[in-house]
Amino acid sequence: MANTTLTASIIAKAAVATLDNELVMANKVFRGYEEEFDKKVNGYEPGETISIRKPTDFTVRDGAVMSTQDVTEGKTTITVDKRKGIDFKFSSQDLTLNIKDLSKRVIRPAMVQLANQIDQDLMALYKTIPSWVGTPGQTINGYTDFAQGPERMDELANPTDGRCAVLSPSDHWGLLGSQSALYIQDAAKGAYRNGSLGMIGGVDTYMSQNVPTHTVGVATGTPLVNGANQTSTYAAVKDTNTQSLVTDGWTNSTTGILKAGDVITIAGVYAVNPVTKAVLPFLRQFVVTADADSGASTGSATLTISPAIVVSGAFQNCSAAPADNAAITVMGTGATGYRQNLIFNEKAFALVSVPLVAPPGAVDVGRETYKGISVRVIPVYDGTNDVSSWRLDVLYGVKTIDPRLAHRLSGKP
Repeated sequence: MANTTLTASIIAKAAVATLDNELVMANKVFRGYEEEFDKKVNGYEPGETISIRKPTDFTVRDGAVMSTQDVTEGKTTITVDKRKGIDFKFSSQDLTLNIKDLSKRVIRPAMVQLANQIDQDLMALYKTIPSWVGTPGQTINGYTDFAQGPERMDELANPTDGRCAVLSPSDHWGLLGSQSALYIQDAAKGAYRNGSLGMIGGVDTYMSQNVPTHTVGVATGTPLVNGANQTSTYAAVKDTNTQSLVTDGWTNSTTGILKAGDVITIAGVYAVNPVTKAVLPFLRQFVVTADADSGASTGSATLTISPAIVVSGAFQNCSAAPADNAAITVMGTGATGYRQNLIFNEKAFALVSVPLVAPPGAVDVGRETYKGISVRVIPVYDGTNDVSSWRLDVLYGVKTIDPRLAHRLSGKP
């Protein structure tokens, strides 16, 4: 192939295709909300937002007598507020290279970094997920460890299609070793030869170095619920699905007694099946959505938790209201870090990528979209040194849409 003077459009096409190939988490979450944004001719600015309705629930009538129910719909928003980019320089000689040469030397390494950043932003949404199965700190090194994830999804009536898991390298290789030891020739072949887990128990399973580590707050003391009947109605919390929980018994005057992303359970408060409302044999888990400190005298702390505690009606999620002085248990050990593997349905999380504006004063702006990912490339020429500086930008937003459809996953002893 003859050498061609490379333009912003050619570089953008190569960049966006390479970026898509390097994404892991981003290729497994819901992308349909991009259609909700108007297709602007000139592109988007950071901060633009769309509103999304949450699914509603109902109760089943018993008998022939009609009993109408209000349709209560919550809403959430996605904002395209993440502006990321990579900048580099090319000489005029570089710009006469074959695009394959340039992709190998410059574009692919840059896109690997950018793809990792997008995946990290999506994986960071673990802090919104209350469900955590397994024992923090235990590696997933067998099928029974991994199976805790899809089992919990079944118990909580998650859809069986579109299930994915993203594991840390240590958990991936721990599970891989267990699969290769099985006396099932075809199933084990991929594990031995390709280091690929593929579908396990109906879950499309991947490895990513971007699986984050969550460090639990100090979490010392003997925490208790302070006051009975701390519940909510869904109508009151339908947009945020959070509530305050007044507690005490923590170690006095402690900064960071709990951190955003910590998971707690409350004695006597069990989960219920969201469809049948049957009480399940495990406690409802709650995620702390903001850092909390304890007070000076009784170790009191008011926690912001999700989901809100709803004990009746179509949106019931708990078996009962917390009792006064009910014991609170924190997942994991205080001040200890744990990898946050995720198993989820694709509609738990959303990624929206939109084209950035082409600035009025810019010349030779390249904007390309491939499989929903949009990349903008703009050259800035330095005539004194005959060097072109190139800026490559993406604009996107990430959001947890339905936290009920995702679960953190650890092994068990």
